[in-house]
Amino acid sequence: MLVDSGTIVAIVIVIALAIDIAARILALIFVPKNRRPQTALAWLLAIWFLPYVGIILFLILGRARLPRARRRKQHEINEYILDTTEGFDRVKRDRPWPPWLEPIVELNRTLGSMPLVGGNSAQMWNDNTESLAQMTAAIRAAKKTVHAEFYILLLDDATGDFFDALEDAHARGVVVRVLLDHLGNAQYPGYRRTVKRLNRMGVQWRRMLPFRPLHGQIQRPDLRNHRKLLVVDGTVAFTGSQNVIETGYQRRRNHRRGLHWKDYMARFEGPVVAGIDALFVTDWYSETGELLEREAAPARTTGDGDLDCQVVPSGPGFAGENNLRLFNSLVYAAQRKVILTSPYFVPDDSMLYAITTAAQSGLQVELFVSEIGDQFLVFHAQRSYYEALLRAGVKIWLYAGPTILHSKHLTIDDQISVIGSSNMDMRSFSLDLEISVMVRGEKFLKELRAIEDANRAMSRELTLEEWLSRPVWHRTLDNLARLTAAVQ
Repeated sequence: MLVDSGTIVAIVIVIALAIDIAARILALIFVPKNRRPQTALAWLLAIWFLPYVGIILFLILGRARLPRARRRKQHEINEYILDTTEGFDRVKRDRPWPPWLEPIVELNRTLGSMPLVGGNSAQMWNDNTESLAQMTAAIRAAKKTVHAEFYILLLDDATGDFFDALEDAHARGVVVRVLLDHLGNAQYPGYRRTVKRLNRMGVQWRRMLPFRPLHGQIQRPDLRNHRKLLVVDGTVAFTGSQNVIETGYQRRRNHRRGLHWKDYMARFEGPVVAGIDALFVTDWYSETGELLEREAAPARTTGDGDLDCQVVPSGPGFAGENNLRLFNSLVYAAQRKVILTSPYFVPDDSMLYAITTAAQSGLQVELFVSEIGDQFLVFHAQRSYYEALLRAGVKIWLYAGPTILHSKHLTIDDQISVIGSSNMDMRSFSLDLEISVMVRGEKFLKELRAIEDANRAMSRELTLEEWLSRPVWHRTLDNLARLTAAVQ
């Protein structure tokens, strides 16, 4: 019996409709499982409006988890750190110790395995050129090891001395290990010449989270290692927001607009250096299978500085969103003042509630962001939160363009500072591997407050009246971008 073409077409249509309906129903069942409501809603909208494209994207990008082998290595490192640092979170409590700090220290220890250690000292730089020169000088003084790990690490006119220092260190017998994020770097013009230079230098280097299908390296492409750190001889460590690249990020369009990035870096000495180095060891092990046990072990003696520090790693290798929990806990604990600085501010509901609750409780709450943006969707999603913040009493400072204020730090009362690589957005909370360092110490906080004051002098305050008067199409664009925030 022959079937005419019209019948075949009808059968195909029915099957397609059945698959479409089944996919939508299954999405309602499986997508919300163990996800934030806003993340689940974003994926459901994508699947309902673009079912086939949405399903494919969800299968590729829908789970913010590293491959099983990498999560196993992360667990092994966490167990190792816990075993070798037992009791090292005993800090001298001979100065005023806020009663709310103890549970936050324990939270960080439980989530990230790192102890709070005393006896540390630090310096800080609010200028990219100066901090890069300081890191280069530290490499030139290296005697044993150099561990460099940066989300973006590229050779150009501004970073040439940094690469020369790495090469010179290797030539004189220093063990030089370098980690750079694969897709974070591959998007820039300087990537190929950087790879050639690293190979020619002869240093040990690896791509982090490589996505190279032709080499059998396939994993979720939007999970990135966003950490920035440098450890020299296991005694000196740098971390903060700065990548190793010229301040225009090698983009012609940035140069045409006059855009340049302004960062913050801190240099630590003391027991906390071992904690920062432990993150390098973790990532080196994940990418190479080589566990540098001796270099992972924390310092066994306290230094002579006056800072208490705790390293807080975060990312999809951990079960919880360690950085988000740290930020929220500190904001809720604040008694007088909360000052936040982040180039990309796209909070989830929990963080938005924490910040607005602090402001509505009468605390001084300020947020520093850039007046202009370099990432279209993130910038407009960020702006969609301004009205709620302003109505709650948060002061929003817009750092003047053409500078992108890329610093990432938080200060609480006159007690606690947090610096590191983590933005205050959903990507940094869920998708990116980050490093944060919580610091207790009056001198460090005062210096960071001086940087906040300098940023305030270069910013203008956004008022609610001004914000409500912006064009309707601006509001529409901001609100539409907000729908994508959970999956950016």
